[in-house]
Amino acid sequence: MKIAIIGSRGYPYVYGGFETLVKELSERLVKQDVEVHVYCQKNLFKSFPTVVNGVHLHYIPTLKGKSLNQIVHSFFSIVHATFSPVDVIFVVNLAAGPMGWIPKITGKKTMINVDGLEWLRPKWKGMGARYFHFAAKMAVKLFDQIITDAEAMRKVYLEEFNTDSTVIAYGAPPFKPAEASALARFNLNKEEYYLIVGRLIPDNNADLIIRGFLSSASSKKLVVVGDVPYADTYAESLKKLQNENLIFLGYITDQQELAALYQNSFAYIHGHKYGGTNPAMLKAMSNNCAIAALDTVFNREMLSNGEFGLFFGESEKFVADCLALFENHPDQVKTLRTKVSSGLADKYNWDKVTDAYYQAMKVLVQPSK
Repeated sequence: MKIAIIGSRGYPYVYGGFETLVKELSERLVKQDVEVHVYCQKNLFKSFPTVVNGVHLHYIPTLKGKSLNQIVHSFFSIVHATFSPVDVIFVVNLAAGPMGWIPKITGKKTMINVDGLEWLRPKWKGMGARYFHFAAKMAVKLFDQIITDAEAMRKVYLEEFNTDSTVIAYGAPPFKPAEASALARFNLNKEEYYLIVGRLIPDNNADLIIRGFLSSASSKKLVVVGDVPYADTYAESLKKLQNENLIFLGYITDQQELAALYQNSFAYIHGHKYGGTNPAMLKAMSNNCAIAALDTVFNREMLSNGEFGLFFGESEKFVADCLALFENHPDQVKTLRTKVSSGLADKYNWDKVTDAYYQAMKVLVQPSK
């Protein structure tokens, strides 16, 4: 079987959730004798090898602007894949939803991971929001297989678009002990800081968490890992608040350092609102963090309705109250750390995730009876 994966930044360029999915999935499928072709955004790469770790790479140019680059890149990638000898085109970006008709020209089978509620994300206001809702509506009509990454997202597509989907979650990284000495570079002490990990975009509510932290009586620090790869007034306004207790570390590319930050935090605070299964939360779970998350159906699904973490409402006061609860009950924090990794059931195992995708692809290419 030959497959094309389209819609991420590429391989092995690991930047976010979709790039991690592409990396973990591609490398495992290659070991199952699947010929994998990944389409990469050419401007992000300095060298252009055609094969890496058995994965075939295609470098497609696109625009540099954040609004249109995925649409343009996906369009040219899908056209290229449509006239290539692959059996299945797997798209990992909802922006390509209306393009599902193109592979039908040559009879290619298609599947799409629709990710989160793109049309509700604050960054896509106005025309952008309307486009993504239209894209979702078209995706369910044009693609052969719809993939959602959480049961709660499956329900959204059933209610909003009257379309069922196959639920395949993201995988969690395996636990690897990290040296606490890595904290010295950031002038941090074990369990003396809270941690946020994610892009500095309104969807992830870093502003809500930061304001709640600053209004609280906490004596701990708040460490923010993540940024945006472009000039942005929202991100810059947050970074201007930095002081001795609010620390912005930007991107952390060293995975051992990132693991150390997770493992030695007092608690991980998760404000993501519109996605399904979130990779940053999976990392927090696999690194045995005590977790407080924004109260959404997606976060409740991941934390089993409070069995593996606490929830806070969407206000500064709720954030501050949650931090106070943690600090006034350190034994509860220890209990959450002890049990949280047991929430990583088989559905969050990368081998199981790969098997689920492989079986879904096999069904697509099987001849109709």
